[in-house]
Amino acid sequence: MIIVLLGYMGSGKSTLGKELATALKYSFLDLDDYISDKETASVGEIFKTKGEIYFRKKETAYLKDIIGTSENIVLALGGGTPCYSNNMELLINNSKVVSFYLKLSIPLLVDRLFTEKEKRPLISHMASKEDLTEFIGKHLFERSQYYSLAHHVINTDRKLQSEILEELQSQLI
Repeated sequence: MIIVLLGYMGSGKSTLGKELATALKYSFLDLDDYISDKETASVGEIFKTKGEIYFRKKETAYLKDIIGTSENIVLALGGGTPCYSNNMELLINNSKVVSFYLKLSIPLLVDRLFTEKEKRPLISHMASKEDLTEFIGKHLFERSQYYSLAHHVINTDRKLQSEILEELQSQLI
């Protein structure tokens, strides 16, 4: 089985994914890290040197490779992955994939991301929380139609990590 976690940056996909993989004794993969390893360059460097179209093509190719494996994996997608190249169709139409949208409200995303924006090239230039709020709101408006196609939607607002993990596992039974 492949358990896919999707959602906006800062929604906890990698953090929760690692915990879930440990609890289930599955392998954990972060798609962005996987791409970086295969391409021997960071996602930011790939965008800069080869462009977004190249990145999105590679992202889809590597996603297909991963979901084609027979391993049990918890996979954390990049925030934009569901929105390109029919990636959500690949996931929702594959019988061995179970997808979860980790839904976090804009104010909580802003609080979480503003303190770590230097580590995130897409938002590192944001000077204020107001700018970040507007940016995230626009992105979520565009992306929510894709995110909501996931098999399950988990609202993570004001929940402890342990509560979210319990909810994820209960949906797998």
